Amino acid sequence: MSKGHGRLERRGLRASSALNQYLAGPDAPSPFPHVGQVFRISREVFALDGTPVSQETAYGVTSLTPERADPARLMRLVRGHWEIENRLHWVRDVTMGEDGSQVRTRSSPHAMASLRNLAIGALRLVGEDNIARGRRWAGRDPTRALQLLGL
Repeated sequence: MSKGHGRLERRGLRASSALNQYLAGPDAPSPFPHVGQVFRISREVFALDGTPVSQETAYGVTSLTPERADPARLMRLVRGHWEIENRLHWVRDVTMGEDGSQVRTRSSPHAMASLRNLAIGALRLVGEDNIARGRRWAGRDPTRALQLLGL
């Protein structure tokens, strides 16, 4: 059980290699030739008073064998994936407005994504956890952004 963001969360992960032969075989409905194990993650969210708020279950397939990744390691890997999603992709989509961008021709979208990544990385390098706040700080004085880049 963990507490954060004004709620309590209970997570669990069960893993098995019992389905490997079925999933990897040539007659499999959707073959996974490198399957190491399958897993199920359950997550329950409660209000701070213990009232249930939500429950969800997700399933996954990994090439990692039970010897390489026990359930505790699989949980860390899955949570690490979501940390990347929340620290980069969500920031690019929401804080930097990437989804609303109308830049769509030639190499411009790639260039803009690179510039967004540069800005996020520069702010993180100086210890800024809140990218929106860092953008406001740098936007108030153009020389601040140049200082971040060492220019």
